[in-house]
Amino acid sequence: MRQTRLIVLVAVTLVIALAAGSSVVAQQQQPPRPQQAQPRGESLIPAPNRAPGEGFGPFKTMVIRGAILIDGTGSPPVGPVDIVVSGNRIAAIRGAGTPGLPLRPNRPPEKPDYEIDATGMYVLPGFVDLHVHAGGAPKNPEAEYPFKLWLASGVTTVRGVSLTSNELSVKEKERSARNEIVAPRIWNYQNPGNGWDQGPVDTPEQARAYVRWAAQNGVDGLKLGAGRPEIMAALLDEAKKLGLGSTAHLGQTGVAQMNAIKAARLGLGTVTHFYGHLESLLKDHVVQPYPVTQINNDEYMRFGQVARLWDKIHPPGSPEWKAYLEEHLKLGTTFDPTMTIYSAGRDLMRMRNAEWHAKYTLPSLMDFYSPSRSNHGAYWYYWTTWDEIEWKNFYKVWMQLMNDYKKMGGRVTTGSDSGFIYQTYGFGYTLELEML
Repeated sequence: MRQTRLIVLVAVTLVIALAAGSSVVAQQQQPPRPQQAQPRGESLIPAPNRAPGEGFGPFKTMVIRGAILIDGTGSPPVGPVDIVVSGNRIAAIRGAGTPGLPLRPNRPPEKPDYEIDATGMYVLPGFVDLHVHAGGAPKNPEAEYPFKLWLASGVTTVRGVSLTSNELSVKEKERSARNEIVAPRIWNYQNPGNGWDQGPVDTPEQARAYVRWAAQNGVDGLKLGAGRPEIMAALLDEAKKLGLGSTAHLGQTGVAQMNAIKAARLGLGTVTHFYGHLESLLKDHVVQPYPVTQINNDEYMRFGQVARLWDKIHPPGSPEWKAYLEEHLKLGTTFDPTMTIYSAGRDLMRMRNAEWHAKYTLPSLMDFYSPSRSNHGAYWYYWTTWDEIEWKNFYKVWMQLMNDYKKMGGRVTTGSDSGFIYQTYGFGYTLELEML
């Protein structure tokens, strides 16, 4: 029932999203709507209440007529079909005729509360973006902007890592669940310490206390870094006890002590991005051999050097490579690579000049993307062809690692991390599907 429910959601959401997408483009032409109060210290303005015409329902009975159905099970498209929704669940999927011929007349139910004519259209499960941030000033001040772009791209559920502050994430999650705003379903993951006022999370005891607090304050899971082993162990153990999920960006400043396989052995659910994978496979080094000029706070150095790991590991297909993936498979680790977000590194001009920027990327967001030493992910102030070649080589290894894991039965998911590095909300997710 869960899967079929998602099919209905995307069908309904596509109707909302068409209006939503138009709203993103033509906001200047609409009368202003009352804004929600912006929480103190929050750079993101909450989404406005749903306006008339932004979505429909719920209805006692709704029928999607004449659609071609892709159900997400691996089946080829089928149809035309009528999808009958009752009580927010799919009650029936019925044949509506034969392709190439007129649809069969008088198909039941004959008097539903609402009908969608989906003739010539495809209906499929709503997409889930497992790595999102909603932005904030200065790049996109309003949550409405990413929410509507996600929906217009078919994304009906997002996992915020974090979406924004815990306080606002919880409020927007609840408003979305009540259908008060035009937004996807929201899962709220937070970094340890976010939202609470009981001091730094710097001991195992504090780590466990934070997780207990988080479970009682609207947090669905933890977004971790590459922390000290004893802190990571406490966070993950307590999260497991309380049913919270976990994902980790195992960044360079801590990856020597907490790489992907070490974190997975402690119970980490998801490794996001690429951080921690290649460091687990280093062949002749324990720590990446950085140049003597390396300063990690310089983002050109940070992102330029990380790609240069590709030829310092046990090669694809080697016993060490296979053993690494097999252990993750046994542990049940999920890989959420977000390949889209780094793709500008291998072809900057392509992403900088993507055709959707002119119409859908806010000028303030485009400014944020532009070369800057202060904006995160805007490290193009000294980007070279040599850097792009290193990233292209890195992607070959990274993609093979993900594909080998998929082929042996590992779980690889779709996340975008959009709002940085010339990846605009929604469009970045589509690119991730293509790259996977």
